[in-house]
Amino acid sequence: MTSHPLQALGLRSRGIAFQALPPLSLYIHIPWCVKKCPYCDFNSHEARAPVQGGAGISAELEKQYVAALVRDLEMALPQIWGRKVYTIFFGGGTPSLLSGVAIQEILRNVRMLLPLDMNAEITLEANPGTVEADKFAAFRDAGVNRLSMGIQSFNDTQLQALGRIHSADEAKRAIQIAQQHFDNINLDLMYALPAQTLDEALLDVQTALQYKPQHLSCYHLTLEPNTQFHHNPPVLPDDDASAEMQQSIEILLGAHGYEHYETSAFAQPKRRAKHNLNYWQFGDYLGIGAGAHSKLSFPDKVLRQARYKQPQTYMQQVAAGAPIQTEHEVGVDALPFEFMMNALRLNEGFDSSLFAERTSLSLLSIQHELLEAERRGLLFRDHQRIAPTQLGQRFLNDLLELFLTAED
Repeated sequence: MTSHPLQALGLRSRGIAFQALPPLSLYIHIPWCVKKCPYCDFNSHEARAPVQGGAGISAELEKQYVAALVRDLEMALPQIWGRKVYTIFFGGGTPSLLSGVAIQEILRNVRMLLPLDMNAEITLEANPGTVEADKFAAFRDAGVNRLSMGIQSFNDTQLQALGRIHSADEAKRAIQIAQQHFDNINLDLMYALPAQTLDEALLDVQTALQYKPQHLSCYHLTLEPNTQFHHNPPVLPDDDASAEMQQSIEILLGAHGYEHYETSAFAQPKRRAKHNLNYWQFGDYLGIGAGAHSKLSFPDKVLRQARYKQPQTYMQQVAAGAPIQTEHEVGVDALPFEFMMNALRLNEGFDSSLFAERTSLSLLSIQHELLEAERRGLLFRDHQRIAPTQLGQRFLNDLLELFLTAED
């Protein structure tokens, strides 16, 4: 294999040596859903145990899982000892299936075990079903200060096609309930849905705007492997129609004062998602729970870990003192691509100094790739900032592929 020209200068052959570790976030995975959506490729499992009030998991299973999460966190402490946590994110699955008491118990233990920033953003993902919405006050009392709601659409036909278990009216009612308890709310929407028209896609966004949410996430529906939609694909809008939907949504949200700061993320001023920003800026995160992933930096290395996926297996492995299924060290040559895969999702790009801070490498180590990206019109940079151009945002995969060569 031909060596990279900068390797001859020793700019990438040295080991990792961080001057300071990145900010740390905590991710907590709740793996159950009432029903598995046909487009979903996340680690989620239908709750087949007896349920409380018709939607949730049994009290005994909830108790067992919360205990496993706490024990998992306790065992992970040596890897993050003394590091402050700046954000917490309950993801899933459907975290809102848990009771308010369970969320309170988890956060109580987090505060006991970790130094938590006094202004920490604590997000919980919620579905807008009636039973979940009834718990919003309890979640707020437990310490959650940001709610992320999986609306997806306000069109009942589309909701049915997506396999969602809530109706448009339930979604609207859940937003109203959420706003009684939270002043920081994200709404997830999807576009390019089966047989969806441009007007229908825009109507979903216009309906969301009536509630003036602090944050909107607008995702293009994709057919992910190992999903029902991938095996039995629905008829989706073609590429041109999808691109028109995307552009029209961006224009509409921009006209209402939302900053389009990441590929799928839009925020009111000063309301960007701190937890997700830490991901995109290649910060660290400890993931606990079934199937959770971690990226942890140490003075001389970066580790990636994954917990066991199946909830029962995960709890058994926690009891055995070994919840981590896979762990590997990120090689020095892989760091540039991993950094860019995250940071170039940000439309404004990143401060030039951030690359060295988060990889311990000099920008000179990717000079060849940066120059080629500029030559193709995919990247802009000056002495302060590196950012994708509009062309680079549209063809992000092509831009990222250039940095794969950095691993050769």
